[in-house]
Amino acid sequence: MLKPMAKDYYEILGIQRGASAEDIKKAYRKLSKEHHPDKHKGDASAERRFKEVNQAYEVLSNPQKKQMYDQFGEAGGASGAGQGGSGGFQGFDFSNMGQGGFGDLGDLFEGFFGGGGRGRATRQEGRDLETELTIDFMDAVTGAKREVGIRTLSTCDHCDGSGAERGSAVKTCAECSGTGQVTRSAQSIFGTVQQRTICGTCRGSGKIPEKKCSKCDGEGRVSVSKKVTANIPAGISDGQSLKLQGQGEAGRRGTAAGDLYIRIHVRSDPRFEREGDAIHCTVEIPALDAILGTTLSVPTVHGDVSLKIPEGTQPNQVFRIKGKGMPILSTSRSGDHYVTVQVKVPTRLSKQERKILEEWKRESDK
Repeated sequence: MLKPMAKDYYEILGIQRGASAEDIKKAYRKLSKEHHPDKHKGDASAERRFKEVNQAYEVLSNPQKKQMYDQFGEAGGASGAGQGGSGGFQGFDFSNMGQGGFGDLGDLFEGFFGGGGRGRATRQEGRDLETELTIDFMDAVTGAKREVGIRTLSTCDHCDGSGAERGSAVKTCAECSGTGQVTRSAQSIFGTVQQRTICGTCRGSGKIPEKKCSKCDGEGRVSVSKKVTANIPAGISDGQSLKLQGQGEAGRRGTAAGDLYIRIHVRSDPRFEREGDAIHCTVEIPALDAILGTTLSVPTVHGDVSLKIPEGTQPNQVFRIKGKGMPILSTSRSGDHYVTVQVKVPTRLSKQERKILEEWKRESDK
């Protein structure tokens, strides 16, 4: 019999069907923060809600899982196969699907075995985490080291990640004989089906502690707050992410940790405007300097640079300073700096200035 879902995943995240990937992510971030167990210590309902939100996001954020869920699953499973209707696979728990859709029929048949401990509840490796960091504009130019604080699951220092109390041994799981998997058989619409599933006793590790660690209750990891140092490369753009391998959630009982992704936000700078690897700025010069020519000191992200303005420069004319723009990520090169010249026309003239300009006009009209 297929496992019914308690609630609609879209309903859990408070979004409509057809919501974009960005809308799904925004809803998840908001609800996961709102219902995080650290904010509701001892509140079982908040913890349950937090797990529901994570399960819903795990399905809807994965294109293959979401496609199968949208096609075959609805909340309640009122006409699902498990109830003898003709509505297909409604009510099936798609959080247990593999990355390949129906490529792994074991996931599909799991419903006929009443579960078996696959999916999120049996995850061994740590999850990837994501956080955000805002830096100054010049940090993106020069590169920088910055610390970011995160709340995550870290390897338990009391049992060193084994899950066993100090002085207690870790033994082979009797249920699966240390393989981490068990084989089950059942009758289905396809005939007799055999399926290898993750062992529900050891959750796939093949080992169980004789006595669970008193600090982590046998998980091998505990919730902690910690600071991580991010090396920000020169040339990084607003919205780009850094990947810190192994800095995510610790794996269960010493298995591999996930990664930490840091989304970078870059503050603006009133002097400069960035466009890819190019930097733009605007300078204002007197009309006579535009007519006769001059030399300016122009600020760039690499320091002030001398720029020659030729005679006859027109308003909004653009000059390029080669190699003085934004560093190009992962190279030793930089883009270019572009200077737009605005010409300032005087609004008031002295008698002498007016006399000179009128003489110039008469000479020009000849």
